[in-house]
Amino acid sequence: MIRIEEILAAQRRYFNSGATLPLSARRAALRRLLNIITAREDVILHALQQDLGKSPMEGYLTEVSIVKGEIRILMKNLERWARPRLVPAALAHQPACGLVQPQPYGVVLIQSPWNYPFQLCMVPLAAALAAGNCVMARPATDAPATARVMEKLIRDAFSPELVCLLPPAEVGHAALLSQKYDYIFFTGSARVGRIVMTAAAARLTPVTLELGGKSPCIVDETADLRLAARRIVYGKFLNAGQTCVAPDHLLVQRRVKEPLLAELRRAITELYGPDPINSPDLGRIVNEKHFDRLLGLLEGQRIVQGGEWDRDRLKIEPTLLDEVDFDAPVMQEEIFGPILPILTFDRIEEVIERQQVLPTPLALYLFTRNRKNLQRVLREIRYGGGCINDTVVHLANDRLPFGGVGESGMGSYHGRAGFAAFSHDKSVLLRPSLPDLPLRYPPYTPEGFALVRRFF
Repeated sequence: MIRIEEILAAQRRYFNSGATLPLSARRAALRRLLNIITAREDVILHALQQDLGKSPMEGYLTEVSIVKGEIRILMKNLERWARPRLVPAALAHQPACGLVQPQPYGVVLIQSPWNYPFQLCMVPLAAALAAGNCVMARPATDAPATARVMEKLIRDAFSPELVCLLPPAEVGHAALLSQKYDYIFFTGSARVGRIVMTAAAARLTPVTLELGGKSPCIVDETADLRLAARRIVYGKFLNAGQTCVAPDHLLVQRRVKEPLLAELRRAITELYGPDPINSPDLGRIVNEKHFDRLLGLLEGQRIVQGGEWDRDRLKIEPTLLDEVDFDAPVMQEEIFGPILPILTFDRIEEVIERQQVLPTPLALYLFTRNRKNLQRVLREIRYGGGCINDTVVHLANDRLPFGGVGESGMGSYHGRAGFAAFSHDKSVLLRPSLPDLPLRYPPYTPEGFALVRRFF
């Protein structure tokens, strides 16, 4: 039986010993993680195929390579990012200087989801180690093969005092959140995100929440339709649509809807063949519960492409829905599957006004060659991040902070933002003993007050 309290107590003792603070120790931990991932790539890719039907190519590109790249970036920049930064002091404090010292939080909890089970656990875990923390991690229950591989990988690479990856089937969500952590990093649904934040609030524990939402994809009449279709199909049906930043629905300017629809059909055939449901490059739905939920969203909708499904293999063909109403059930929740509703607009103002009253999405995509439309969307619509004339690939740029806002989350990570997420910037003012101006001390005089008002 796993006793979380004992593991956490051991991690806290280890952190308080100062063992995680030297940059050499952090770099060594990152190197061990990189080496063991590289040695076990095939095992990881096989587990991803077991859990989600990911082809080895997709598993490597969207999970393993991103994790390895993130670790390398952290190792390369660790010394620079961890270095104390000198800042000027205010005139009133002279002679003095300011110091900003990045400091690890301590013992952090990382909870990761099932849709990219390796990447979304290991990327924040690597950032937490780079920042000098001890880590308690719990992956999702719905990707059991990947969870088992990660558990063994972490156990072979680290002592549990530094990193412990808990078997999700043996440790419940409530039991995990009943403990005290110094920081919580959660990736998952908004519903569970609220539970995590409530538990964190009870102990005033800082959090990062990486959630989701209905990420729109906007195509105006000036877009390159063939390119747009190919990139939309790629981003939407990657991982069978089970991607937090996938285009959730398509908003297309009315006069180019039919030619775009034709290009979308063409792109589906080019990427997945004439019989997409049997394509080895199309993943499967994670479990029967989500499979049935997705089939329910298709009820009463006008299917203009795809719609075929196979319960035995939990596969749903890439599916396009036309003439979708904003009030339809498929538009009331994040789809998280290979279903793409198509809606139309006449003027970009319609899209902007509607998005301004909806929950803030994690991502937004715009295909346009109209500079005015581009500037208006960037300026007037709130969203976590996204692409212009592409989809989803912003996620893999370590120089772009990744995160949501409002309903789609709080906080960000990747690259330097990941190191910062797991570090507290401790601010210190450094002053010499002399001079010590008497003006600051009581008893205050009218003459002193006049001097303060004059110079400050």
